[in-house]
Amino acid sequence: MKSNKLSILFLFQKSKINRKGEGPIRCRLTYNKKRKVFSTGIFIKPDDWNKTNQEVDNSQNADYFNKELNLIKTKLYESFLFLQVNQAEFTLEDIYRRYKGESPKKEFGVVEVYNLYLARVSKLIAIEIKQATYDKYVESLNHLKRFIKWKFNKNDFELRVLKASFLEEYEYYLKTEPKLAISTLNKAIQRFRRVIKYAISEEYLLRDPFVLYKPKKHKKKIIFLTDEELKSLEKYIFKIKRLERVKDMFVFCCYTGLAFKEMANLKKTDINKGFDGKLWVNVDRSKSGKEYRVPLLPNAKKISEKYKNHPSKYVLPDITNQNFNAYLKEIASVLGIEKRLTHHIARKTFATTVLLANDVPMEIVSKLLGHSKIQTTQDHYGQILERKIGSEMARLKDILD
Repeated sequence: MKSNKLSILFLFQKSKINRKGEGPIRCRLTYNKKRKVFSTGIFIKPDDWNKTNQEVDNSQNADYFNKELNLIKTKLYESFLFLQVNQAEFTLEDIYRRYKGESPKKEFGVVEVYNLYLARVSKLIAIEIKQATYDKYVESLNHLKRFIKWKFNKNDFELRVLKASFLEEYEYYLKTEPKLAISTLNKAIQRFRRVIKYAISEEYLLRDPFVLYKPKKHKKKIIFLTDEELKSLEKYIFKIKRLERVKDMFVFCCYTGLAFKEMANLKKTDINKGFDGKLWVNVDRSKSGKEYRVPLLPNAKKISEKYKNHPSKYVLPDITNQNFNAYLKEIASVLGIEKRLTHHIARKTFATTVLLANDVPMEIVSKLLGHSKIQTTQDHYGQILERKIGSEMARLKDILD
């Protein structure tokens, strides 16, 4: 930024000739690809202006006018040089304000702008975003405030002096102090960068200091039930009713891919005949709000029919997420499944064991999972494809041998 030069050019404005036959001399400033034009307060006749030499000729007041123009230029350069020495970031407007002797533009802090962004976002709750999303932003702000106190022993940090190193240090802090997982860390930084983009759009900041930053890649191991584990779970009949109900609900999600909230809110009227005459599940995704449609596979249909006389408008019995996952832990212990069973594993099992392992194309799996980009699905489930390729190549080898 400091390598940019300030260009000062005086222009005679022929289009503004007054009744005396005189026109104004205006000053045009150019800095960092921005322009500003203002009046010098000097009026002369068209023939008195020497465009090449940037001075007034012939006029009886030529000496006075030229001294005024030189004074304007000198004061502008003084303002420019002062800002170069004393500010890491400044705009053309900052140069002009200092030249005019006006107060500098308000300087914002990182935390201050984050709070302004939150105030704006809070008005979108239940319109564009969910309360849970807003709460995540608040949580990320608290991480940022603690980092600034930890690193700089301050309550805020000047927005204009942000550099790439700030984000690198913030990332290091999130790893070593709150010890966030890579995926959670990336989300916190992603939210912070949205705030920075907001600051740029509001002209609190000139450019993105983190434009070259790349989030740390992290391929989380996908935990799911194998075909054998899923079949074993389906066949086992629990004598304890609460465990049997939770088993059924878990298996239902293994064959529909529903999130817990979607499963809990699934009404009997949400299962209807589709274009093919077969039953489909039709719900709005709790996370994205988009419509989710999936065929009701035989295994899931069997469970829905098991509870069809349940005295409720919902397909499955009522249960809290906390109890659901607690009972899954008991179920895993009984069956000897050495995996930490949670509802989320049902969704992973749907994607892997039910879909990909049965040759459902990645494009369809991506759509059923509600991923906006197929790359997301490939990043998460590419390892499953590799396993599938390995088994198919082993089968081919046996045939060729």
